[in-house]
Amino acid sequence: MLAVRRTGAAPGTGHGLLALPSSVRQLLPLQRRTLATATDVSSSAAASNVASRTPPYTKLLKRLQEVRRLLPNRPLTLAEKILFSHLDNPEESLLQETRNGADIRGRATLKLKPDRVAMQDASAQMALLQFMTCGLPSTAVPASIHCDHMIVGEKGADTDLPNSIKGNKEVYDFLESAAKKYGIEFWPPGAGIIHQAVLENYAAPGLMMLGTDSHTPNAGGLGCIAIGVGGADAVDALVDAPWELKAPKVRGVRLEGKLSGWASPKDVIMHLAGKLTVRGGTGYIIEYHGPGVESLSCTGMSTICNMGAEIGATTSIFPFTPSSHIPYLQSTHRGSIAEQAAAIAASAGAHNLLTADSGAEYDDEVVINLSELEPHINGPFTPDLSTPLSRFKQTVEANNWPQTFGAGLIGSCTNSSYADMSRCESLVKQASAAGLKPKADFFITPGSEQIRATVDRDGLMQTFEDAGGMVLANACGRQWTRTDGVAKGEDNAIFTSYNRNFPGRNDGNRKTMNFLASAELVTAMSYAGRTDFNPLTDSIPLPDGEPFRFDAPHGVDLPSAGFAAGNPLFSPTPPTPDASVSIAIDPASTRLAVLEPFEPFPQGELSGLKVLVKVKGQCTTDTISAAGPWLKYKGHLPNISENTLIGAVSADTGNVNSVTDVDGSTHGIPELAAKWKSEGQDWIVVAEHNYGEGSAREHAALQPRWLGGRIVLAKSFARIHETNLKKQGVVPLTFANEADYDRMGGCDEISTEGLYDVLKSGGKGKVELVVKKGDAGEAFRVPVNCNFSPDQCGFILAGSALNLLSGKGA
Repeated sequence: MLAVRRTGAAPGTGHGLLALPSSVRQLLPLQRRTLATATDVSSSAAASNVASRTPPYTKLLKRLQEVRRLLPNRPLTLAEKILFSHLDNPEESLLQETRNGADIRGRATLKLKPDRVAMQDASAQMALLQFMTCGLPSTAVPASIHCDHMIVGEKGADTDLPNSIKGNKEVYDFLESAAKKYGIEFWPPGAGIIHQAVLENYAAPGLMMLGTDSHTPNAGGLGCIAIGVGGADAVDALVDAPWELKAPKVRGVRLEGKLSGWASPKDVIMHLAGKLTVRGGTGYIIEYHGPGVESLSCTGMSTICNMGAEIGATTSIFPFTPSSHIPYLQSTHRGSIAEQAAAIAASAGAHNLLTADSGAEYDDEVVINLSELEPHINGPFTPDLSTPLSRFKQTVEANNWPQTFGAGLIGSCTNSSYADMSRCESLVKQASAAGLKPKADFFITPGSEQIRATVDRDGLMQTFEDAGGMVLANACGRQWTRTDGVAKGEDNAIFTSYNRNFPGRNDGNRKTMNFLASAELVTAMSYAGRTDFNPLTDSIPLPDGEPFRFDAPHGVDLPSAGFAAGNPLFSPTPPTPDASVSIAIDPASTRLAVLEPFEPFPQGELSGLKVLVKVKGQCTTDTISAAGPWLKYKGHLPNISENTLIGAVSADTGNVNSVTDVDGSTHGIPELAAKWKSEGQDWIVVAEHNYGEGSAREHAALQPRWLGGRIVLAKSFARIHETNLKKQGVVPLTFANEADYDRMGGCDEISTEGLYDVLKSGGKGKVELVVKKGDAGEAFRVPVNCNFSPDQCGFILAGSALNLLSGKGA
């Protein structure tokens, strides 16, 4: 990738880029009730015209025909149809190194041409800084930026949105100016969460898109292949370079029966996460099928696909389902896409892009009977610790978890649809009619301005507010400042309908136990304020002493009056490039810094590396590159690098963010990394399983590279992070013998044997590490596994993928 250059970029004070992005400048003096009503504007779609958002069906069907010619006797899964129809060169990808197409999954290197790219504000900064180095006048494919991650929830939308706009002014200026220059649609802060906005505007059956967020697969609920990637991967698509993916295996999930009562689509994926674990989807696409699919709403399917990221899946997808997808597309002003998709889905098998072929085989299959599924609660601290609601009370007692909780949060990109909100409202109405108020703080995060305006028009918002709920801004929702007096380091519990619950993720307190549940369950439990409450069986005492018991929630999938468009100020900028726009970066900024290339790989083996830290246990991208207050430095590599691995537990010291130098002195991890960088000492990280699980946060690869990290040696890697490391020139290796992890420690000296030859040969050969113990000088060899395509070898040798792309652009 690129290092930082502090000069050479003029601040963008012209071209209408004033103190705030133009599209949100007018919001500050307005109160929430005047922001958006159904009568403000017409109900036309907010994004660009529908034609530009329609998948290139003619092209995709022609490519599918070519694929069938190459693989004449192979029935294809839905995921394979859409992936293979986006291949740049089907013959090269499908027939090379695959025994002439007989062994594609897990072996073939797919070089793909996605249709679209979506970026959220935190990750878009580095993606655009990288794209700028390529010297192109516009993006090669349609793209969008969504300002949702940098809005902090604290006092409610009226206060939080203006405060976040002021606090992030220069970042929003940069993103808006770059969007205008390169023809990217810019959705301003307050417009909504990236995944909800994508579902409402861009997702479509048969589409393939990349998104710089791990929950991009949310769009799979509308039948498209949507994959979360780092910024450097996104740049591949933005510059029209083929994007490379090892052909995933395909795990089928057959759904039978029908959800009823308290069971929700969220419980499908919560249950599946418990079965498969956070590593169970690595290297797989999850493809849902079976008669139970027909009973799910489009937004329910998206909830399931969204949390597929928590099991490490490449992506998840549902087949085109007319009963769910046609009404949703029509209600979101994309009836023409619904018509084309329906025609394709009704065509003969050879021309049907949108459902799996009869006889298509899955690598394995899970069967879930929706009629028997009960609500689940997952957590704390990991999204795959899954407990059926009927057993949760005894689990709380057995683990000595807190029996009370302080806050319930519903919404987020996982559960903020109209269906979610209406089911929750039905519970709030029951409790309010009985005279109850929530005992835990209750927060509501609408998924988009369209959802917010619609639930406001239809009275749902008033119901929540009258009950004492606080409505937060239309934003990601997980950046939340607590106001209930819980101190950092204090054990406590919260319930959320979010998708991820790693330590410290929600409120910066690593002791906060975040239990994940459906929005309905979080709502009901907020009235009890107890973790051991089961709304299916338990009652809450009323003020007069009588017991109150919830009836099962009910709601509607789509609003009968259609969606309200909301405030036109939240509409995106048009996708028209304007070369006259100057990119708004102040050379003196502490939040943005222009980039320059990393140095290339040395002409030979790596030698004299030292182990910076031997990480014990879980190491997520949150662990490697914390969010929270650090989000403001996403566009400034030196500054954000000061948080590198601060959440990691050292196996040597047993402490978080504490390692020892060669001389015995104790340091924080980024402090020692910076010290070694200043001394010219490159280093390596040693870790356990699923290193880099979690978000698509490429900073978790950029920061170690910036500080002198050259290798990460782990028992296994999460897919996105392993790719991000390669893109930034860091070498990911895995133990051939996992027991060798126990033989290594901090400050051990490491040299490679065979690595340079493997990289020069395009990935062929074997690699060993020579380890010299830092204490006794003992030396031993550690065999390691490596997995590099020829292109990935080129990235590492060049210093980063962007070094190659920028050279081509020049």
